[in-house]
Amino acid sequence: MPELIEPTTRLAASWRVARDDWGRGVHQDGSGLRDTDDVDSDAGFAAWVARLRREADESVPVAPDRVHASYWWLVAGDEYLGAISLRYRLNDFLLRAGGHIGYGVRPSARRRGLASWALGAVLDRARDRDMGRVLITCADDNVASARTIERNGGVLEDVRDTELGRTRRYWITLTGHGSDRCATDH
Repeated sequence: MPELIEPTTRLAASWRVARDDWGRGVHQDGSGLRDTDDVDSDAGFAAWVARLRREADESVPVAPDRVHASYWWLVAGDEYLGAISLRYRLNDFLLRAGGHIGYGVRPSARRRGLASWALGAVLDRARDRDMGRVLITCADDNVASARTIERNGGVLEDVRDTELGRTRRYWITLTGHGSDRCATDH
């Protein structure tokens, strides 16, 4: 049974196997991994995990081009399957191209419904934050991701050219707390 957990150094070896499944240097949506992160050394991996956890703490300032976010890993036992993130606000880039939620499932774990399950779980966490509605994007040619978003209530606003390429932009209105505000910083 899959679960969402906070990033942990305990799964470093499993994470590295999954990274190699994607391919080294390949972007992993929702992971918070940056080109400058050293995830091959134990110290570098620990620093990356610490940064991911710190970005959720709204009392700690983030870099000017970043927003606070929570990160979770999709796991089955001790096997890392992917990641999902919830950004608490949108900056200009996220409003155009990135959205509130990013997710990625390692290639060997796809087509099991993991992305849809994880997205549903994180939408519940967005409801708990009274976010009102969230923006989720995907590449225009990513049919599987578009279906995942649509299955979770995504309504297509538009398809546009962005820094990330041709991008589908979906909004999901969250119910359950009665909030209609959109968490957006411009």
